Amino acid sequence: AVSCSGLGREPRSRAVEQVHLRCTEGSLEWMYPARALRVLLEPNVAGAQHTTLCIKPSSDFQGASIYVERAGQLHLVVGEAEGPRPRHVSCFSAQSPQRVALFLQASPHRDISRRTASFQYELLGKQSTAGPDFKKMALAEAMCRPCDNMELLMAICSSDFVVKGSIRGVSHDSENHMSQVDVRAQKVYRQKNQIFQQEEGSGEWRGPIRTLLQCQVKKGGGDFLFTGNEHFGEAWLGCAPRLKDFMLVYQAARERGANPCEFELN
Repeated sequence: AVSCSGLGREPRSRAVEQVHLRCTEGSLEWMYPARALRVLLEPNVAGAQHTTLCIKPSSDFQGASIYVERAGQLHLVVGEAEGPRPRHVSCFSAQSPQRVALFLQASPHRDISRRTASFQYELLGKQSTAGPDFKKMALAEAMCRPCDNMELLMAICSSDFVVKGSIRGVSHDSENHMSQVDVRAQKVYRQKNQIFQQEEGSGEWRGPIRTLLQCQVKKGGGDFLFTGNEHFGEAWLGCAPRLKDFMLVYQAARERGANPCEFELN
């Protein structure tokens, strides 16, 4: 099963079946894996500048290993693991932005029933390849440095989520080099998916935002405007100014006619 609107499949006349994916992000589910599967990522984007491919295997990924093809050689990206495991994201540079080839090799098991090799993928552009070493993770939304005024103004126009709220707590995962900010949201201006949800009973809006451990995020008081982008169904922190600071920047830009988009802040 493939979640991608640009799917092409070659006839089943060979030992290695081949599929073509035309989307820049999607998912693939290989049930009862046997022999091998070659996946060609060929996004239908003019002048494609996608230079990084990120893969996130499902928690119950079993029955196969994933390799990336480089100059005719196969390099292991995701190895098989028995049973559930943490879902790490692996990112690597794509030698050709127009074509990335993955090779899925089924593991030799007598009983392939109930085995499913599934993963999500995203092709990221040049502007998203930042960060030194986070298990090869390359997400520019977690660059740690403060955003300048223009970046703040652009963030409310182009981010996947824009949320006004406060920090309930911060937890750190040193093994996976990640931190999680738990946000109490006063208002959700925009979100791509339902990451920020209203709790039953209290009616309080809450949601988790991820960032890199190296950013050393700490709990701070007061209200913030949290912005960022979503990857693999998770919110990743971009610009997060204090609300009062952002209001000053936005109002000054609006008076000059320099705000890139209109934004209603109650």
